Amino acid sequence: MNKKALSILLRARMNKPNLSLSPLPLTQNAASKMHQQNSQKSPEEGNSASNNHSGNSESEFKRVHASMQSAISLNKTEVLDDVLNNFSEGYFTLSHENRRKLLLVLARDYDLNRSQVRELIKQYLGLELPDDKAQVSGSKEEGLFSSFYRIEWNLRHAIQPVYEVLFDRLNTHPGGLRFLSILRANILDILAEENIASLRALDSYLKEKLSTWLSPAALELHQITWDDPASLLEKIVAYEAVHPISNLLDLKRRLGIGRRCFGYLHPAIPGEPLIFIEVALMKNVAHTIQEVLWDSPPIPESEATSALFYSISSTQPGLAGINLGKFLIKRVVKLVKREMPHISTFATLSPIPGFMTWLLSKLASQTVLAEGDMSQPVAEGSGSTFYENILKPDEEEALMSLPNICCRDIATGKNGMEVMLNLLTSTTYKWIHSPEISSALKSPLMRLCARYLLKEKKRGKALDSVANFHLQNGAMVERINWMADLSEKGLSQSGGIMVNYVYSLDNIEEYAHSYFSNGVIQASSDLHHHVEPHSDK
Repeated sequence: MNKKALSILLRARMNKPNLSLSPLPLTQNAASKMHQQNSQKSPEEGNSASNNHSGNSESEFKRVHASMQSAISLNKTEVLDDVLNNFSEGYFTLSHENRRKLLLVLARDYDLNRSQVRELIKQYLGLELPDDKAQVSGSKEEGLFSSFYRIEWNLRHAIQPVYEVLFDRLNTHPGGLRFLSILRANILDILAEENIASLRALDSYLKEKLSTWLSPAALELHQITWDDPASLLEKIVAYEAVHPISNLLDLKRRLGIGRRCFGYLHPAIPGEPLIFIEVALMKNVAHTIQEVLWDSPPIPESEATSALFYSISSTQPGLAGINLGKFLIKRVVKLVKREMPHISTFATLSPIPGFMTWLLSKLASQTVLAEGDMSQPVAEGSGSTFYENILKPDEEEALMSLPNICCRDIATGKNGMEVMLNLLTSTTYKWIHSPEISSALKSPLMRLCARYLLKEKKRGKALDSVANFHLQNGAMVERINWMADLSEKGLSQSGGIMVNYVYSLDNIEEYAHSYFSNGVIQASSDLHHHVEPHSDK
């Protein structure tokens, strides 16, 4: 193994991403300071901010708070860089609790001045609009509207929170954009546990700022190859979120012949893709992830007719909700089409991460209701329950007959839904190794998966997060694939089923608009065949 390969492997294993509390230095000065601090610690203490006892102290909190105040209020440009360095370095020394405390101070004490806003609105409402019918000269009209212009200008500035100054200054500061991303990751961690209105407003404002600063025009599309620095390849190994990279041979294959990997880079965060996508060049759209990751050798690229997007991963938790993937996919489609005109199909092989959660919840609730329904029949047409037998008669029969054919120990239950629930909640996944059980489960799982993708919605949009991502980007649901991902993750998320979304170049914008405006999900006729009209009766 050469030095580069060894470096990638060791660093990726040692540096798994955990940005929410990671005391990452932003400058050489910060790196030196952190190294000095860590060299004085025992191995058990490590370099975590949560183990940094000084970060827990009130004096340390006050020091960082003071540096934050200075970063906002100072106007001397010659000292501003040092002040911003002191703040960012100090922030990384704080404990989890003190970071939370500081962010709440930022959200509440450095918000906008609402008394000023109310007073300006009061003044504005007190002005009288000139009569539209009155004939006035241009100069006189300007005079009549001068009060409106003045208050509107003041109002625009008054509704900008004070913390905007800090965000803007950090954005132009070396390392500041990465720091803001980590800052937002911390905010999101807190909001996941507590719904704090002021902190949610802070998050919304910072998200809007980051969306502006990370516009496609500011991002560089980079093809990642084995020739890239080990430090960049290590990030790919560490951040791959969909199909973990198992070893260096796996990594080289994903970057080799018949494969492509593209990432978005930003000049302010050099050497680290913000998001990256992996592409397989194939003769046909793959049915299973095994075909993409394990089958070898790859076909000659000149014979490929399909570009399959099989993994897209974000490296920055603090950029959650900022749809960089939408722009990345569209740019990659254009680039591949330009370089390889013989590629005619652009599709994905995607996980369905929410399917099993939805299905198991549905099965559990319906099993309970079925028991109640059997002990106390409900009048036909009654709306007093939400009972729904989600299995067709032949599916019910196939599941209930399993104990007579095989596997009496795991295929148990009073009805088909309970049998199905017991099979799918088994952590051993024995059902995938039994042809009888697999056959009995295939029909209901495929049908209910199609229903989940096409019919189950939240606020008018697809309930599944990955489906929503691709549909809002202009894709259509083409095909669902049985036994497509037999990894533990694939089985626990979707019962091993994966889905192909297709990006039709002529229809991307139309499909995206219809989904955004009306929640219309474009799907193939084959997929619609799985879904029957639903009746509550």
